[in-house]
This record gives sequence, C-alpha cells and structure tokens, in this order.
Amino acid sequence: MYSAIAANKRNTVLIILLFVLIITGLGYLASIYYGDLYITYFVIAGASLYALFQYFAASKLAVAMTGAKQIQKKDNPRLYRIVENLSIATGMPTPKVYVIDDPAPNAFATGRDPRHAIVAATTGLMDIMDDKELEGVMAHELGHVKNYDIRVSMIVFGLVSAVGLLSDIAIRMLFFGDDDRDNVPPQLYFVGIIAIILAPIIASIIQLAVSRQREYLADSTGALTTRYPEGLASALEKLRDHGKPMKRQNGSTAHLFFSNPMKSGFFGKIFSTHPPLDDRIARLRANESKM
Repeated sequence: MYSAIAANKRNTVLIILLFVLIITGLGYLASIYYGDLYITYFVIAGASLYALFQYFAASKLAVAMTGAKQIQKKDNPRLYRIVENLSIATGMPTPKVYVIDDPAPNAFATGRDPRHAIVAATTGLMDIMDDKELEGVMAHELGHVKNYDIRVSMIVFGLVSAVGLLSDIAIRMLFFGDDDRDNVPPQLYFVGIIAIILAPIIASIIQLAVSRQREYLADSTGALTTRYPEGLASALEKLRDHGKPMKRQNGSTAHLFFSNPMKSGFFGKIFSTHPPLDDRIARLRANESKM
C-alpha cells in the first residue's frame, strides 16, 4: 500500500511534466504563427498559474458543481459516524462530510491531501445501501484520500482545463485573428489545427487512464480497511442494477465519483473515467480469498 502511495506521488510529477510538454507545444505553435517566442513563455506561465489556482480551488468548484451541502454529525448520524470510524481505522483526520440531494446512488472524494479532504454521498446511495455496503463505498472514497488520488485528480483536473482553454483560445486566434496570415506556410496551418484538436483529446485520455487505474486501487484499499470486500462488491452490484445518471452532470468532475455519473452510451463507455462495474466486482471477490 505504501509503495502505491509513493508511486502516486511519482506519477503526479510525470503527469505534470507531460502536460507541460503539451502546453509548451501549443505555445510554441502560436509563437511560430505570430513570430514571437515570448508567446511560449506567456502561455506556460499563464497555464501554470491557472493550474495552480485549480489545484487549490478545484475541490470547492467540484462541490459547487454537484450541489453538495456540508453536514455535521447531528444532520446525518449514520453517514457521519461511518466516515468518522473509517477515518480512525485508517489513521487519517476525519474529512468534511457532504450530502448531495440526488436519487442517483453515488459518492465522491476530493481535496488536495488528507488534511483538506472532502467526501460526499448522494441521498440515493444512502437509500439503497445497508450499513455494510455504505461502509464499503465510503471506505473506497477514503482510499482515494489515503492513496493521494485526490491530489492527482485535482492536478489533472486543473491541467486538462488549462489545455482545453488554451486550445479554444488558439483555434479562435487561428481563424479570427487580425494579423496578416498570407506569409504563414499552409503546412503550419495544417499542423496547428491538428495539434489544437488533438491536445485536449490526449489530455482527456491521460485523465481516463489515471482515473481508471486509481479506481481499482481504491477498491483494494477500501476492502483492506473494512476487512469485508463483500460489502463493497455488493454495493457495486446494486449500482450496476439500480444505478442511473445524476441530475447534475459535468464531464470535468465525472472522474471524482464512485461510479460514472454520466449517461451511458457507446462513446460514453469508450471514454468512461471508470472501469466496468463487473470487472471491479470480479477483482474484489477474487482477492477476498487472499485476505
């Protein structure tokens, strides 16, 4: 487990470097287009500041996007006590607990580290889960906190947003700029358009890969915390059979949730931030005998 946490911290650095390369590439194309190398430096600095802002503010933005409301123990003793007991078991501070008024069963964790963590559950999740199943789900979410997945998610969220913003600005400058473009080689136009289109797609693929692997790890961490993998497996089965899209849907926060909150479909499955529920259930039950 500690090796997984260390690997997550190393991967955070690698992910940042990869996004820096993508952002630098976009800035360099703009520099060639306008003949000013300072544009590259400006783009890198601007994107870095934007990503840094997202790193510190993204958890609040995610909470606002989902409509989650913070609770105290007296507001929902069942949920709060489960989170509190699991935090004691993992040796972490009790995170802030939120509830989302939504009939779709789901949950999420966010924040930048265990001391600034937030966990949330929907009313729909609490309605259909028994205590063991709800404990399994919240142990999974606290697994994201313990493994520092929430930090990686916040960084990726900020950098994906920055790449998307830069690509949008670049495409507008390319087609609606006032500068004389007669001296720009057609090849550069072609390369620039391809790069602008591919950059956010590549960024999203990185986000998907990061999210999917961390879901498996959080399942394992949650099962080790509760010592009862069947609780989480049973919760996943209920989500498979009774799950539905959330009322508030946003692709930029989908990777934070326990199960995919978006509407399913052909492209939704291909670009899902979560591995198939059946695979997660099978892995939990296969590992149960080894515990």
